[in-house]
Amino acid sequence: MPAHLNPEDVSCVYHASVMHHRLEPVGHRFTYSVFALCLDLDEIPALAKRHRLFSHNQRNLFAFYDRDHLPHPKGIKTAALAFFEKNGLAPDAIRKIRLITFPRIFGYVFNPVSFYFASDENGRPLGAIAEVSNTFGEMKPYFVPPDPTNPDRCRLTTPKHFYVSPFSKLDVAFDFRLTPPGKTLKLHVDDHTQDDDRTTFVAALTGTREPITSSTFRKLAIRYPLMTLKVISGIHWQAFRLWRKKAPYIAKSANPELQRDQLLPDELRP
Repeated sequence: MPAHLNPEDVSCVYHASVMHHRLEPVGHRFTYSVFALCLDLDEIPALAKRHRLFSHNQRNLFAFYDRDHLPHPKGIKTAALAFFEKNGLAPDAIRKIRLITFPRIFGYVFNPVSFYFASDENGRPLGAIAEVSNTFGEMKPYFVPPDPTNPDRCRLTTPKHFYVSPFSKLDVAFDFRLTPPGKTLKLHVDDHTQDDDRTTFVAALTGTREPITSSTFRKLAIRYPLMTLKVISGIHWQAFRLWRKKAPYIAKSANPELQRDQLLPDELRP
């Protein structure tokens, strides 16, 4: 292990690429570069103490706020453990939870989706949470169990029932294929029709790992100074391009019966 890397640092940074490829009803594809933090939930307070440009629940150039994620009065780890337990995973079996997410930059963040990975004492995946958000301030978490055909990843196909985009149908199924973070990052979330299992949308977050050192956040500030703005403006720019291609527009009010179990802004920001 390099001398400058604290042996307690399980957390890291992924220099990543986001890819979206819409197959129906109109073709549309784009990629852009981002970075994502991989945070051991037990390590966040110590990281904030060691790195002066990163804070926990306090303003800084880079910051992680518990309230940006699953809500719980006792904080992010308790929230994650409670959700895992609700879905049949005993908290005593979990030895580590890592979270793939964007941090706040200059106080602002938008995470289209964050991913939690629970592992046992041998590092084997026990399950994951895909925490999907939309631009209306709503969030919906999905429990993704280990893949019975591949124990080294988590897999779930489930009805979406969540409004993500005005150009995405609500009556399709999410297909989560999530590999726990390692030297590389490989996370895939696709849309499939529920009647004939036809793929209509493909998304991926892939990247390479860099350990967090004393200079990491300085380099991130230079390479990705306006990433939050890039994410938010990119969402609206791609929506405009889809509108120009005459993709059918679906208003949020059109299908309330297909929007289920989402957490509303008042529940997330008490």
